[in-house]
Amino acid sequence: MLGSPCLLWLLALTFSLVARSQLLTPQDFKEEEEDETLRPPLPAVLCDYDSCRHMQVPCKELQRAAPRACLCPGLSSPAQPPYPPRLGEVHVVAETGSALVHWCAPSSPVHQYWLLLWGGSGAAQKGPPLNSTARRAELKRLKPGGTYVVCVVAANGAGESSVPEAGGEGLDGVSGPTFGPCGRLAVPPRSLTLVHTAVGVGTVVALLTCSALVWHFCLRERWGCPHRAASLPTAGL
Repeated sequence: MLGSPCLLWLLALTFSLVARSQLLTPQDFKEEEEDETLRPPLPAVLCDYDSCRHMQVPCKELQRAAPRACLCPGLSSPAQPPYPPRLGEVHVVAETGSALVHWCAPSSPVHQYWLLLWGGSGAAQKGPPLNSTARRAELKRLKPGGTYVVCVVAANGAGESSVPEAGGEGLDGVSGPTFGPCGRLAVPPRSLTLVHTAVGVGTVVALLTCSALVWHFCLRERWGCPHRAASLPTAGL
């Protein structure tokens, strides 16, 4: 008789569990699954990636560090050489004979960059390699009053991006920073050079004027001045 209350409690618990299981039918589970599938997906967001930003972290690393999923721009195959970068602003400083070159990364995997500089006829000067996060570099030892062509080259394991041939029509047609990898830059003369030039021209003009005056007076002293013919006296009537 002592075990009868326990037996009754077990029977009541069993019946309650059976009743609960009957309340959740397979159709209920199906409706819950349909509700989950009908939920709209979260809107896709772009990663905070700018192809023209200096020291830009690669987008794949931004995806791993982001608190929520974000999208990266599409890239070409790493088995192909990268597309040419896009040359941006070129800021020339005549006083120091330097120029700060900006560019934007191509839609390709890039391992490093470098600059090519033409200063007339002859081979191009190749700058030091820059890592894949760089988007600007400085050119030094530019001649005042000189004209140059600068190109940005991108490289990966499959090769390097293309640039116009040196001395060819591609470089002759470059007029300034464009949407391509190359641009023409002109270094203005230094202000001090202009002052020296103006002083030199003024000195030459002054010397020429003095020489002309001395020559004129020497000839006058040697040959004399032409005298006017004396006027005849008027006869009286």
